[in-house]
Amino acid sequence: MRAYEENILDKKIVEKILISVSRKYDPIVTTIEQTKDLSTLSVIELMGLLEAYEQRLNRHDEDSTENAFQSKLKLRSQNKDKRNNGETSRNKENSRNFSRNYQNEYPPCGICKRTNHAEQDCRYHGKPQCRHCNKVGHVEKYCRNKNKHQANFAEEKNGEQHLFYATQDSNSETSGNWYLDSGCNNHMAKDASIFKDIDESVKVKVRMGNDIVVESKGKGTVMVETKKGTRLITDVLLVPNLKENLLSIGQMMEKGYTLHFEGDTCKIYDNKKLEIGRVKMEKRNRSFPISLRQGPNIAMKAEVDDSWLWHRRFGHFNTHALKLLYQKNMMRDLPCLKENSEACEGCLLGKQHRLPFSTGKAWRAKDLLELIHTNICGPMRTSSLHNNRYFILFIDDFSRMTWVYFIKAKSEVFGIFKKFKTLVEKQSGKQIKVLRSNRGKEYTSHEFDKFCEDEGIERQLTVTYSPQKNGVSERKNHTVMEMARSMLKEKGLPNTFWAEAVYTAVYILNRCPNKVVQDKTPIEAWNGIKPSSKHLRVFGSICYIHVPEEKRHKLEDKTVRGIFLEYSTH
Repeated sequence: MRAYEENILDKKIVEKILISVSRKYDPIVTTIEQTKDLSTLSVIELMGLLEAYEQRLNRHDEDSTENAFQSKLKLRSQNKDKRNNGETSRNKENSRNFSRNYQNEYPPCGICKRTNHAEQDCRYHGKPQCRHCNKVGHVEKYCRNKNKHQANFAEEKNGEQHLFYATQDSNSETSGNWYLDSGCNNHMAKDASIFKDIDESVKVKVRMGNDIVVESKGKGTVMVETKKGTRLITDVLLVPNLKENLLSIGQMMEKGYTLHFEGDTCKIYDNKKLEIGRVKMEKRNRSFPISLRQGPNIAMKAEVDDSWLWHRRFGHFNTHALKLLYQKNMMRDLPCLKENSEACEGCLLGKQHRLPFSTGKAWRAKDLLELIHTNICGPMRTSSLHNNRYFILFIDDFSRMTWVYFIKAKSEVFGIFKKFKTLVEKQSGKQIKVLRSNRGKEYTSHEFDKFCEDEGIERQLTVTYSPQKNGVSERKNHTVMEMARSMLKEKGLPNTFWAEAVYTAVYILNRCPNKVVQDKTPIEAWNGIKPSSKHLRVFGSICYIHVPEEKRHKLEDKTVRGIFLEYSTH
């Protein structure tokens, strides 16, 4: 149905899956319906829950088969001994007093393992079994042996990251061991030293196996060495309380990887369907461990470098320009940053382009609003949250200050220009003198020409099919789209948020150095106020929104968890 461009919500797919699964999944389906919000539950998360439950069922089936086989062998052995010794067991089936003379005449009970009664007569029949010690008569919550063997299991609760991987306590301190985990929502690592960069502002709750909720200390990128070369593991949570590092199968699939399980081997393929690794199952706990060595630049790391964090906060702006911001004192509250020649994954996915054509020296404005560049970008294949498909930029040639507006159709351009003209002329106290644009119909309509003529605005229209003549706005469109694409790809956000990413890119570019403006950012050249970097955050990161007193009761939460998407205009 999606192939015919029909919009199918995840909620519909989730409901369809829950209805279609076989009867053996009824317990987990009931649990999901009672504890999860089906309107927000993703298909990937649901498949992880069902997969983890299926593995648990398979493990119990294997245990039951082994016990039955052992019981059958033991019963045959007992009957053979009795025949050899001349003993008889004629009235054994009618005997119900279970005296000492007959206590070994039953196979081991499937519940308590004793041999003096049948399973249907066991006093523990119908009572719960502890998931921790496997004994009958109590549940895991009240297990006395709980502290002896801890496991990294986690319950499903809203707003928390979850773990399904279970392992015995070990003394292993190596940070190179990773385990594939189908029930883990996110990649998780226990050692901060293996991170290439980390955003310590990301705090996520993680429920551990001993029912303790811990908070992650950040989220970042880990560089590892494999037989196929250096690889980056992005969006990894730092959780110091973990016993082992965990690789989320669901997150790997979202990144384009394919995992094929066959026998005791897991084959991993990249997004080009090339095999990049094989993982053998560990027999003792049926897990899939991967040994990954740290990248060379991580082992030599001696101090915390925030360059990558600020690179992401500035919408993947180049680190050389960020270093200039500090050196030229163009922004307040910005730390000293190192210039880094490496490219992050978001930049590689979003910024590849051809080398520019050579350009000659162009005429430049000598004052604010003396020359305004404008251009439209679109239509986008995916509509924004407000159903917009285009955005229009206005760039002041003198300060390189940029304004962005989002529109549904090109016919709205004239009304947007009048709104923009009123805004900037009120703010600066100056008048727009020249407007440079292409020859699109949205700029050459009769009403547009008449308005500019009445307001005394000179028109500069480029030659048809020569976008290079409108180079300032064309390059700005290109830069804005590269930044927006990189921010969306790095956080794995859907293209529906392209408008928020574009707005954030323009907001950041107005606070970044420009070759044309000497020792100032565009916003300082426009209003004379030096900007601050204190409020800058990574696009797409977790944030907490304060709920005013008027909209909550006394015992309700003061904040709501959300995703940071754009800055306020005020």
